[in-house]
Amino acid sequence: MPSDVPAISVEDLLLAFGSFVVMKDLTFDVESGEIFVIMGGSGSGKSTLLKHMIGLLRPSAGTVRLNGQDLWAMDEEERSAMLRETGILYQEDALWSTMTLAENVGLPLREHTQLTQSDIDRIVSLKLALVGLRGFESFYPHEISGGMQKRAALARAIALDPDVLFFDEPTSGLDPISSRRLDDLVLQLRDSLDTTIVVVSHDLESIFTIADRALYLDITTKTMTALGPPKELRRNPPNERVYHFLTRSLDDE
Repeated sequence: MPSDVPAISVEDLLLAFGSFVVMKDLTFDVESGEIFVIMGGSGSGKSTLLKHMIGLLRPSAGTVRLNGQDLWAMDEEERSAMLRETGILYQEDALWSTMTLAENVGLPLREHTQLTQSDIDRIVSLKLALVGLRGFESFYPHEISGGMQKRAALARAIALDPDVLFFDEPTSGLDPISSRRLDDLVLQLRDSLDTTIVVVSHDLESIFTIADRALYLDITTKTMTALGPPKELRRNPPNERVYHFLTRSLDDE
């Protein structure tokens, strides 16, 4: 894929449920290899935008392109094949409680490849090691901490070596130490795997730590009102709501 083609391209996107408009006039690119954060207050449509970007929701208007290809201009089989090039870490982890960590991480490999079980086992061990869970293959989700569950879910998300990773509030529910460890892991994965990463987050410390650029969704105007490196947006905020969002104290969250 030519380097001048964005990993993700969103153009004139309208997010709506019937006559209720969530967000409108969204146009932005996510460049290959960057960590791109979608931020905004509660109810601003961050997760709804993410669902449109991963093909779970069809836009009311506008386009979403992945590596230059319009997700909704292709048939379902083509779209499914395209989306297998992405990985998703859900807010609630979505690990299967009756499966071990190895079985959870190996699930996409069993479903979407023709690899032998020995090859799957080898890849699973590698992915768990990448997220700091070497030796936990036989553990069940309820036997490990919340932070470890997040990392296990991340190992599953990278099982198929995706070009793009999507995270929905990855630090939600984690203590500060686990949150910062997950941020460090996100940066390491981007650098070691050359993966494009899109993160929905309201966690200020996480946003300033990991984001190359951030998009702000304004719940009042129902559109994007800021796009750029978060530290630059804090120094030179385009409007008062962006300023207050980026300078609020942790006690306000």
